[in-house]
Amino acid sequence: MREPLFARRTFLKAAAAGAAGAAIGGSLGAPRAARAEAQPPSDGGPIKLGVASYSLRNFPREKAIEMVKALRTPYVNIKSVHADYALSPAELAAARAEFERAGLQIVGGGTITFDKDTDEGVQRYFEYAKHAGMPVMVSTCAPAVLPRVEKFAKQYDIKVAIHNHGPEDRHYPSPYDVLKYVKDMDRRMGLCIDVGHTVRTGTDVVQSIADAGPRLLDMHVKDLRDLKARDSQCIVGEGAIPFPDIFRQLVKMRYAGYVNLEYEIDAADPLPGMQRSFAYMRGVLAGLAPSSRRA
Repeated sequence: MREPLFARRTFLKAAAAGAAGAAIGGSLGAPRAARAEAQPPSDGGPIKLGVASYSLRNFPREKAIEMVKALRTPYVNIKSVHADYALSPAELAAARAEFERAGLQIVGGGTITFDKDTDEGVQRYFEYAKHAGMPVMVSTCAPAVLPRVEKFAKQYDIKVAIHNHGPEDRHYPSPYDVLKYVKDMDRRMGLCIDVGHTVRTGTDVVQSIADAGPRLLDMHVKDLRDLKARDSQCIVGEGAIPFPDIFRQLVKMRYAGYVNLEYEIDAADPLPGMQRSFAYMRGVLAGLAPSSRRA
């Protein structure tokens, strides 16, 4: 159920301090970046907010790093556009170092598609993840490939979070379509729940998070004005996805992974909307803080 309007206003008001210094209109400029970098990340609470670098797919790595820093979070899940699969191990290590020198932490990568059911076809992506410093691979593949993926997840000690992609995904439309395959696999095999794709299947996203439990290894978040319409994506907090309920459930279950904003709209100038999305999510978490301390 969608939270009342007054609750959203309360959360947005609570977020105002977190958004201070971040101009929300126009493209990133040096003054704005300087103001944002002067403020430490405000995600030290029970839920860690990060960025899926796919949100910044139109920008080269250097610029994407600058934009992530402007969001005042150290956590980034990198897409291959910012660390290409074709890079050598040394080049991947250098790319990783660029993020780390900027004070950012690579918390995962993807979405990575295991498109070949062969040892060589699967292992190449684990090698990629190892050299890029990814502890979690947000991935997809045909169900028949999962046992081979599990084998390498154990060998490399890298977690694999299978991503659900909504009604268009013939294998994993909802989180439950992933869970039925991974629930009895090694603990490194789990889910990346995409809340936007989940609600489009008619699935109760909060209940699916609860049912995933420790198999929930990663999350992608976005908002939709129409819970059935993929093209209705909007700034987080301006749509109908019940983020207070989502965050309340994550706090309740002591979720230890990352909640990564995957902002797929405004590709040419995404930062203003991403800043507003972070302000809203931080406001939600601020509003939940008293209850989480009592838990």
